[in-house]
Amino acid sequence: MANPQTRQSERKCTVRLAKAADIPQVIAIDTENTGLPKAEYWEDLLERYNNRSTDVDDDTQPKSVKRYRFFLVACDGDAVLGFIIGEVRAWEFGSPPCGWIFAIGVRNNTRQGGVGHVLLEALNDRFRKAGVSKVRTMLARDDTLIMSFFRSQGMMAGPFIQFEKDL
Repeated sequence: MANPQTRQSERKCTVRLAKAADIPQVIAIDTENTGLPKAEYWEDLLERYNNRSTDVDDDTQPKSVKRYRFFLVACDGDAVLGFIIGEVRAWEFGSPPCGWIFAIGVRNNTRQGGVGHVLLEALNDRFRKAGVSKVRTMLARDDTLIMSFFRSQGMMAGPFIQFEKDL
C-alpha cells in the first residue's frame, strides 16, 4: 500500500507515484505546455519508471536501480496538477551519483501556486533517501519560464557543458 506524501502549498495537493490512470492528464499538461502531444513517450516513461514491484513511497532505503527512478504527480483529488520525473545517475562523464530531473510540468491555470515547488521537494526527498546530495537538470537557454522556476528553487549553472552536432 502506498504511503502518499502529502504536502501543503498555496494550493492543496498530494504527491504520489504516477499511475496509468494519470497518464492522459500528464499528456494533457505536457501538450498544454509544449504544444506537442506525445502519448507513446509518456506511456513508455510510466512503464520504465513506475512499473515495479516495490513501493518507493515508504521510508525504506532504495535497494535496486528501479527504486532510483521516480515519476511523481501532484494531485488535488483525481485531478493531476503537475508531474515531475527524475532518477539517480552515477559516473556519467565522471559525475559522482546525483539526482537528475528531466521533466516537470504544471497545469497553466495552477502556476504560481506552489505545485512545482512541492513536486521538486518531493523528488529531492527521494533523491536524499537514495543517498545523493546534489540535483541537476538541463534545459533550453531560451526557456525562461522553467529557468526562472529552477533558479527560484536555488539551482544555478553547474560544472558541465553540453555539446551536440547534427547527424
